[in-house]
Amino acid sequence: MLKVFADRGGTFTDIVAVTNNQTIIDRLSEHSERFLIVPLPEKQWIIVYKLLSENPEQYQDAVIQGIRDIMGLSSNEPISTDAIEVVKMGTTVATNALLERKGSRVVLLITKGFKDALRIGYQNRPNIFARQIILPTMLYERVIEVDERYDANGQELTSINIEKVKTDLQAAYNIGIRSCAIVFMHSYRYPYHEQQVAQLAQEIGFTQISVSHQVSPLMKLVSRGDTTAVDAYLTPILRHYVNQVASHLPGVRLMFMKSDGGLIAAEQFQGKDSILSGPAGGIVGAVQTSKRADFELVITFDMGGTSTDVAHFKGEYERQLDSEIAGARMQVPVLAINTIAAGGGSILFFDGSRYRVGPESAGSNPGPACYRRGGPLAVTDANVMLGKIHPQYFPHVFGRDGNLPLDQDIVKERFTQLAQDIETATGNIRTPEQVAAGFIAIAVDNMANAIKKISLQRGYDVTQYVLCCFGGAGGQVACLIADTLGMKKIFLHPYAGVLSAYGMGLADVRATRVGAVELPLTQALIPQLVRLMKSLETQARSELTSEGASSEEEIVRKVNLKYEGTNSTLTIDFNSDVAVMRQEFEAEHKSRYGFIQLEKTLIVESASVEVIQIMDTPEEPLINRTRPINEAPASVETVRMFTTEKWHDTPIYRREDLQPEDSIIGPAIIVEKISTIVVEPDWEARLTERNHLILQRL
Repeated sequence: MLKVFADRGGTFTDIVAVTNNQTIIDRLSEHSERFLIVPLPEKQWIIVYKLLSENPEQYQDAVIQGIRDIMGLSSNEPISTDAIEVVKMGTTVATNALLERKGSRVVLLITKGFKDALRIGYQNRPNIFARQIILPTMLYERVIEVDERYDANGQELTSINIEKVKTDLQAAYNIGIRSCAIVFMHSYRYPYHEQQVAQLAQEIGFTQISVSHQVSPLMKLVSRGDTTAVDAYLTPILRHYVNQVASHLPGVRLMFMKSDGGLIAAEQFQGKDSILSGPAGGIVGAVQTSKRADFELVITFDMGGTSTDVAHFKGEYERQLDSEIAGARMQVPVLAINTIAAGGGSILFFDGSRYRVGPESAGSNPGPACYRRGGPLAVTDANVMLGKIHPQYFPHVFGRDGNLPLDQDIVKERFTQLAQDIETATGNIRTPEQVAAGFIAIAVDNMANAIKKISLQRGYDVTQYVLCCFGGAGGQVACLIADTLGMKKIFLHPYAGVLSAYGMGLADVRATRVGAVELPLTQALIPQLVRLMKSLETQARSELTSEGASSEEEIVRKVNLKYEGTNSTLTIDFNSDVAVMRQEFEAEHKSRYGFIQLEKTLIVESASVEVIQIMDTPEEPLINRTRPINEAPASVETVRMFTTEKWHDTPIYRREDLQPEDSIIGPAIIVEKISTIVVEPDWEARLTERNHLILQRL
């Protein structure tokens, strides 16, 4: 039995595997510097493994290579797939294609007279003082206007000229376009015209046909159109990647993480659901492990190599229906994640007058300067300079043959040079370590602002929350972030360095369906809502498979409410009593916006049903103390670390040497196989019997 959970990030690919195969464990135990092996109850083990997402000289796909390494296969041996029970993964393939605008070629078919509707959008100005507005590039390259029209009540005003549409579609097909997005006025209610055109596209031979009444059956032509265009643009790229992975794993059950935090079978995975596939795994991992540690109010903080993702959790996953990612507007349920371009690989610039961190990233190739590929100075280098990262405790995966440690000398050399450049340009005399600390302070500030956006700005008091830190670089800045926000507690799970991958294994299978309503909220509307929800539930069930699920099931019914004449919807639990829903809406509106409007009618914009299949998830072992209670853990060595404007003699502890009830007062460094945790001065780290590390402000 081998279950594999993987997260392919921008810099590193993380793999967590659960197995009961003693042979695999015996072989991997000889390479303890590369694989972290943790025993579980009932003769099972967890294997944790990290490798670079891109290493073209060594392998084609990181996840497949990771599975080969765990199973002990060379690069040309086929993977024996009877040994693998399931592979669950998240991927940034679609996100990267959207960011870099490398999706499929798309033709958009839209109602005549609305050719430029998606380009014009809502005419909102994201930067109010910008004199030159730079619009994001459109995802489609050709538009076909279709002379068709229903009115808002379903009356057919203009029927489709089939021959004309066929000729136009054939012309697009002839220039090599294979993907089409079909978006007609009012088609979310009256889809017949879209169905007719989709049939034509299929006959001509289009391989990807995204139809708006299926992709996003909601009111608002622009949002629905954008979502459909995103789906047509990304699904072919995603299908290609999914098929490539599946071709190496014939017969294996393959599942992917969707943007809403639920798993889905590989063959049903679509472009519109994949944008936050990787980060969603992290949120699920953070929330589920925090719950096991008895924390109910959580700010999740995932700092990887390329970006940092933060989210807010107060009893249930927060989702948003309308989001804009990389200039593309979408109307699908996604976890409410705030992402900023600040990670371990964010490049450090001095532009002649000020320090800047990111948004450009050094990625995994060439990576930060210390990765030995001639990369630029990055946040990771600043932590090396400050003595917070030490090469001997970092994976030896660098250099041409992938077996060398980080290069500390080049970092010192480059920071010394940078300090001289700053002195020449500004007359400001700073030591290399002060320069590095200055860059870290800016990165921390950027990340703390991202947390303020999802918490303080929405009426939540972060000082009552625990900061759940994870991602390869999260532990290095955890205390600094908490200090900036006035937070008192930090939670670090033993798999914090690979929590996004572990989250894939803790996730449930979820299917969500949304339906438009757009009617005033009255008691008379309730029977209609109940009927709509029954039909949505039936649709949601059609995409679920029962394999690997426990018998438990959960159904969540929600409505999106807004005041009449406004555009801001709030998601509320469905209740057959209208007064209860109104009360919940008003409490949320007051918390979010600071006021309520009692005289206004409430409108139900849409309703949603989520069917959740509870999956069997890995158990976590309890650990026992074997050392006497008054005996402190022994440090492996003492190093010099620069923090609070001076050098400190700092002990280094190994995470595996710590036992429950152990307490370490900062400054200290705790090293793990998969990440480094810096305990700043005035912080204390304690280990619990669940092997959770809790950092507390003294």
